[in-house]
Amino acid sequence: MVISRRSVLCGLGATAALTSASLRLTAAGLEPALDNQSATRTPQSAMTGFRLSILTDEISQDLDHALAVASREFGLGYVDLREAHGKNVMKWDAAAVGEARRLLERYRLRVACIASPIFKVDWPGAPKSPFSPQRDEFGADFTFEQQDELLERAFDLARAFNTDRIRIFDFWRLEDQEPHRAAMDDAVRGAAVKAGKRGLTLVLENEYACNTATGAEAARLLNAIREPALQLTWDPGNAAFRGETPFPDGYAKLPKDRIGHVHCKDAVARPDGKGWEWMAMGRGVIDWAGQFRALKQDGYRRAVTLETHWRGGGTPEESSRQSMTGMKALLQKAGAA
Repeated sequence: MVISRRSVLCGLGATAALTSASLRLTAAGLEPALDNQSATRTPQSAMTGFRLSILTDEISQDLDHALAVASREFGLGYVDLREAHGKNVMKWDAAAVGEARRLLERYRLRVACIASPIFKVDWPGAPKSPFSPQRDEFGADFTFEQQDELLERAFDLARAFNTDRIRIFDFWRLEDQEPHRAAMDDAVRGAAVKAGKRGLTLVLENEYACNTATGAEAARLLNAIREPALQLTWDPGNAAFRGETPFPDGYAKLPKDRIGHVHCKDAVARPDGKGWEWMAMGRGVIDWAGQFRALKQDGYRRAVTLETHWRGGGTPEESSRQSMTGMKALLQKAGAA
């Protein structure tokens, strides 16, 4: 079920009235003001040349705790929102949105991206994808028929959380895309047109289980869909899972001015040689130092978001802690910190 847009809009109005005084944004409507208690925090720009972020549910389903760790321990200025308390962000009601806004203000965090599951569904009329999950992922159980509603919902959430980035996908992967490729491109293009009219940007993630999985496939999609409101969430880890060497090979194929978001996770080949598994940042085979260096040289200045997926630390929080340590070391090695 998707929370009705009418109830969301009504709730957002009430939430705005409750939080407008505390948000204290600048004239540009972006930077939250620091109070005396938080004024001693290290500015984000002093930590890294990029906007360092993390998906909160990679730390904990408890949003309050996840934001506390992100802000106070990891020293971040940004987070991506996907799921909390077992509910996908697209299902948060007005009360949940209002509480999330209050917590973000408390911890002086901004939202880098709404990590929506838009278009992470089967394409109608095509054979069912072998990657179509048997159960929902990250609290998302939406149908193809709900995608237009989800898109409008995401626009409302972007406004509520003061971000211009919404992550989307390219449908569960088909063994033969060709008969459906033009129609799928049209669906993504139409969504981008709608986002552009609202001053928002859709950042399509190359997902190994979806039809756009590699740098090469992302380059094809971006070349076919020239809407400026469509950019890429570049995920080297997902490209590696699809058998591509993400850096330098996959990255070399990408139009650099269309990279609008970056996900960070590392990978290694399975011991039996059959496929891949996630690893802590800096312990896998992806040349992340080279990737960060290239992104910096190519003028990328937006978010690099940790999405570790690795659980070798014992708990999501400890796994994220070790991966964040590795990620910061890689940024330093790349001269981007």
